[in-house]
Amino acid sequence: MTKRPRRPRIRVLPDPVANQIAAGEVVERPASVVKELVENALDAGAGTVRVAIEQGGKGRIVVADDGCGMVREDVLLCLDRHATSKIRHAEDLRDIHTLGFRGEALPSIAAVSRMVIETAAEGQDTGSRLRSLAGKMQGVADAARRPGTTVDVRNLFLNTPVRARFLRSAGVETRAVSEVVHALALANLGVRFVFEVNGKGVLDLQAGRDLPTRIGQVWPDADEAGLIPLSTQRGGLRLSGAVQRPDLARPGFRRVHLFVNGRPFRDSRVVKAADGGYRTTVAQGVKPWLFLFLAAPRGEVDVNVHPGKSEVRFHRRRGIDDFVEASVRETLEGIDSAAAWGRPADIRMVREGGSGPGHPGPAGTPDEEEGAEAGAPDAPDIAQMHLFRARASNGGDVAESEETLLPGTGRPSLLQIHNSFILAETRDGVIIVDQHAAHERVLYEGIIRGFESGEGEGQRLLFPFTVRLTRPEVDVIRSMVGPLARLGFDVSLFGRDAILVQAVPSPHRYFDAERCVREMIHELTHGSDLMRSARNQNERVAMSFACKGAIKAGQSLATEEMQELFDQLFATELPYHDIHGRPTIVRLGLGELQRKFGRT
Repeated sequence: MTKRPRRPRIRVLPDPVANQIAAGEVVERPASVVKELVENALDAGAGTVRVAIEQGGKGRIVVADDGCGMVREDVLLCLDRHATSKIRHAEDLRDIHTLGFRGEALPSIAAVSRMVIETAAEGQDTGSRLRSLAGKMQGVADAARRPGTTVDVRNLFLNTPVRARFLRSAGVETRAVSEVVHALALANLGVRFVFEVNGKGVLDLQAGRDLPTRIGQVWPDADEAGLIPLSTQRGGLRLSGAVQRPDLARPGFRRVHLFVNGRPFRDSRVVKAADGGYRTTVAQGVKPWLFLFLAAPRGEVDVNVHPGKSEVRFHRRRGIDDFVEASVRETLEGIDSAAAWGRPADIRMVREGGSGPGHPGPAGTPDEEEGAEAGAPDAPDIAQMHLFRARASNGGDVAESEETLLPGTGRPSLLQIHNSFILAETRDGVIIVDQHAAHERVLYEGIIRGFESGEGEGQRLLFPFTVRLTRPEVDVIRSMVGPLARLGFDVSLFGRDAILVQAVPSPHRYFDAERCVREMIHELTHGSDLMRSARNQNERVAMSFACKGAIKAGQSLATEEMQELFDQLFATELPYHDIHGRPTIVRLGLGELQRKFGRT
């Protein structure tokens, strides 16, 4: 039997098929179309961008701008695959200055829709109108238009009905488009954004506003979210933006917007790193809002890894994550993050004389040679610890300067109320301290420092005591002997179902050692939300002891003890938050007091 010769199997795909494949990568849903078209408008230098959609974008999408526009020759080329004005050579991919660059957006969108492009370049008497259907050009004609470009996309996925069926309802698609507009508006404060849905105006964001104002315009409930400014720098990296005050963060829905060199992107590891900065300041499952603008040398970021440009790759991944976590942690060390009585302060007013955090865009990105010196944030706010007015020896206020001192030097007047809270005057109001939560923070950070330094000191008991245990509790104690010993406990097994405790730490003179040991064993064995947030055994032991060993609510304290607690609290890294995610301090500003009494 004679074998038939094999025919070649590899062939070049026709342009219509290749265009639809490219469209499948770039155009996932109406929101993808809006993102690509708005980014083109921004790259064209637009000062105003108008977005209008109908039926969630499935019926119609219109993006108009007042950018540089296109001449007739550009119009004739813009639907060709890989035709772009944004790169010329392969080397350009290593230093991309624009939001778009692939040259796939317009031909991919055109391949699955009915499209009309109207455009005019500066200085031209006549513009151009291009019509296309399913990727095929229907004609080009003269059009009267001011400089800029309008792209009108109708009947998305008209020639791919299977993909059209996978689109969600009009409401869901509208929300997705809104998220795209919100993100690009946050990244481009100098541009006016107008957004219409089914002929009704939804947003009209004026250009030139600061980040807090724009956030408030986009989400009116942001005023109640308690956003605080963030601005840090390390080497060639800068991070700015805003994060949510821990006491106002809630489980469930959150708003997260990430930007790198002015480009919106998604990255679960960056979000996880930011959440790591909140450890021991929020309860398990709480999800604070995050608006983070990262500026990095372009050599550190590869934006050419995703067709939709929604993901990036970092050259030194671990360094970025560590920087983000440390930046959030540093922000939460300041008094801005403390709980406050009444309505949250406007983010613009949190830093005196400031207008809120900036957000570096591509032009402001530090490069490898210069670092980030030009945009360096101010030095750490040392005054955040200077809460109290100095007092004269006779108890009167020091003269008009109202000099503020660190706790312990000015010796503010302290008042314990209900044997649970401590009231103190500050230079701009009063603060109320939860004595148990405050001591929790003091003990926890002291224990962690002791673990790191290898120091741990216990007090020998004149009368050792035994505690009977269940079998699971015995197993837990066996696994915790090392951390307990470093903490200052001398615990040994006593028979098969008991332990003998011969030494314990002594955090305060009201400490009930036996009660603390029993409660710690129960928590370490049966778990809690607090235990689930611990990263290792050392942290589990430190958290449990800090909670069970701290001064209790209802305990009367002498003035010297209250002052010592204040001194120790304000020497911690996170004095405004206990380890459960509750506030240690509530601020009541003088302005709020005056409003309550009708003085303003």
